[in-house]
Amino acid sequence: MVNIMVQWMMTGILTLIHPFFVSVIEINHNTKDATVEISVRVFTEDLEKTLQKYTTTKVDIANPPEMDFVEKQISTYLSQKLKLKIDGKPVTLNYVGHEIQKESVWCYLEVPKVVDIKKLEVNCTLLYDFEKTQSNIFHVKGKNTEKSYKLDYPKSSTVFEF
Repeated sequence: MVNIMVQWMMTGILTLIHPFFVSVIEINHNTKDATVEISVRVFTEDLEKTLQKYTTTKVDIANPPEMDFVEKQISTYLSQKLKLKIDGKPVTLNYVGHEIQKESVWCYLEVPKVVDIKKLEVNCTLLYDFEKTQSNIFHVKGKNTEKSYKLDYPKSSTVFEF
């Protein structure tokens, strides 16, 4: 009985420390370089736990024993969970890298050779396999306009038109 009470108390404390599950995805059309630049910010612990589901090797993003392994895990996961179509055509996201910032990790991707965007279709299930209360917030910049949208589990797609 005491063990159950301790578990409930620990769950309550953890909920207070990390009560929400959210990522922020910024998509910027850089007309000067003709690229689409994507930044994904997630809690490091959430990403580690999610990636851990797909490997038997311990995933430690902040202090990886093998950086190449972590980079490949992040790149593969993001390419599976974040898909874009620009003007009706699917595009490949090129993983650039990541950096740790306090309790979160920023992951960077880009799509080269994008001169113009009229319509951006997003399909995102980022961290939906980790937490059913996950929200993904998008901030999209294109043609001197900024638009935002929030996808709450299970909703996974939205469209931005410029």
